Amino acid sequence: MSQQGVGTQFPIQSLLSARLLLSPQLAKGKVYFLSDMSGVISLYAMDQKGSIPEPLLPAGLALQNPHLMAGHNYYVLPKLGKILVMIDENGNENYQPCFIPLDGGIPEPIFGDKYKNEQLACINCDTEKNIAYFFRDDRKTPNIEGLRVDLNTLEVTSLGKSLYGNTWNGVNKDHTIVILADSYTAGDTVLYIWRNGTTERRLLYGIPIEKRIKNQQIQLSGFGTCNFTPEEKGLLIRTNLFSDEGSIGYFALDNPANITEVPILGLKHKGHGELVDLKTVHDDLYLLEYNIDVCSWLYECQYHENKSQRRLEVIQILCGLPPLDEGVILGYEFELHKTPSQTEVGYTLSHSKANSPAQICVYPTSSRTRKPKILSHEHVLGINQKFLSPGEDASYTSSDGLRISARLYLPSEEMGFKGSRPLVLYVHGGPQSQERPDFSWFSMPLIQFLTLNGFAVFVPNVRGSVGYGMKYMKQVDHDWGGKDRFDHIEGLKMLEKDTRIDSSRRAVIGRSYGGFMTLTLASRHPDLWKAACDMFGPYDLISFIHRLPKTWQTFFIMSMGHPEKDKEFLKERSPKTYLKNIKCPMLIIQGKNDPRVLIAESKDVAEDLKANGVETELLVFEDEGHDVIKFKNKVPCYTKIIDFFKKHLKP
Repeated sequence: MSQQGVGTQFPIQSLLSARLLLSPQLAKGKVYFLSDMSGVISLYAMDQKGSIPEPLLPAGLALQNPHLMAGHNYYVLPKLGKILVMIDENGNENYQPCFIPLDGGIPEPIFGDKYKNEQLACINCDTEKNIAYFFRDDRKTPNIEGLRVDLNTLEVTSLGKSLYGNTWNGVNKDHTIVILADSYTAGDTVLYIWRNGTTERRLLYGIPIEKRIKNQQIQLSGFGTCNFTPEEKGLLIRTNLFSDEGSIGYFALDNPANITEVPILGLKHKGHGELVDLKTVHDDLYLLEYNIDVCSWLYECQYHENKSQRRLEVIQILCGLPPLDEGVILGYEFELHKTPSQTEVGYTLSHSKANSPAQICVYPTSSRTRKPKILSHEHVLGINQKFLSPGEDASYTSSDGLRISARLYLPSEEMGFKGSRPLVLYVHGGPQSQERPDFSWFSMPLIQFLTLNGFAVFVPNVRGSVGYGMKYMKQVDHDWGGKDRFDHIEGLKMLEKDTRIDSSRRAVIGRSYGGFMTLTLASRHPDLWKAACDMFGPYDLISFIHRLPKTWQTFFIMSMGHPEKDKEFLKERSPKTYLKNIKCPMLIIQGKNDPRVLIAESKDVAEDLKANGVETELLVFEDEGHDVIKFKNKVPCYTKIIDFFKKHLKP
């Protein structure tokens, strides 16, 4: 084999050869998981001790990317001998719940055509009692309906409707008490309680928006999942009421206004980040997930309480230490094995790093050492890991003194590139999201592909990103294209001092909100760029809101602005207003079935740019939605981006 290095052409197929292994579940000695090994994301199973994966769905049937999924893709139901699978049509996100046998088969919609062309998202499922909770978006009205479904009988119970979600947030063991949540904007959540035999939910905690006084200051609760304590007299819940980074709170069901903080003993991580959520395993056993400096930590904890004190104590670390360190969890679940004397727990999780694909790991119930067993060995074909970029910290201070977390990915020294490198700014979506070291997400293979082709890639998590506390995340509300834009500019100024970077050759790329920011930066700072790539980004915020499904409009109006009342503000922040300023060539990528940013939005951008004499290319994928997830589409998508940037930045 010839020596690899500068001038070596690595095909994108090499990076994409590492199959996705996501969202694992344990059941009856098998591990069920999602993978794209057939070219589309589908469902598979293999023996818990390791075996050749078995496909469970017909070839070519594509499931949604769990990164974008509302709710869960599937649940294994051993007592029913079935699997509940959520299926849409080529990314349109109108999920329909279907059954297949445990060993696979043809999906059968469990409700027939009753909810056709609507979205039913499965938020939670009790796989012991076979009771599932959905939210229903009929795609016609602004209300969302909560549903409880007995999967044994298919009896449907309505939990009520709300403009703001009415989403499942917790349930007791016998499903007689359900906690529901209305969410107005990120972190602003009000809890309700629903009991069997009642027709309406009752307010449990918070001030509903219709009862708020004008300009009333509301403390953001940041509530996560509600977990009933063993005696079911109270709830344990992730909250921001005591800490900007999140902590665990407790309140009694008969005194919900009195929330107290629950200490957590035995945490081992260091660094900056936040508590993600708390999840019940059984009785007094819980799981705590943290996001620390963009990496995942997962703890198994035991809950203790007496009349005067409550606490959570760490029993073991499931993720965060080698070999499951410096990466991101891509789903975790547990399985209970009950005997007359005790209950044993087995765990499975998927874990990915920046330069290492996702792997499936298990903690068997029989394991006394409680060390993870890694069942897979996914790796990139034909590219030695030494040629991949691990990235480096590139955090900086923005114009108002705010610290911005960022990473810089440079070509590996082993590649042998000489001289300063052209720069690509990558903007994540959301905006209340985060770019993390996750090889399974669309961005990381692209970042690695860019570095293999001689580009440096700058990835900042500017204000509005999650992972750095509530205050940091909320700074983007009603400020799209404001201070977040200047955070990017300050990062670019910082890199101008780095001799490894050629700041005269810059490009920007982003997806969704990142596409909006790409268009914003290209139009409001036109002299900075040699090229830009917009992937399904809204460019006219007013038309974007009007084109959204009715149920989504409520959230975006509250977090972004009202298309009539805030018309001038939204116009001022829309890239459309400044599109005539764009000078650099533009590549636009869009999925035809995208329900979030309609294809009309991207076509409008392309037509306007061409009318202004800007070199513009529009690439549309006929069978994709708000993502590019099929292998046959990923190859031309990644290749087109690289070729476009190579043409205009000449690495």
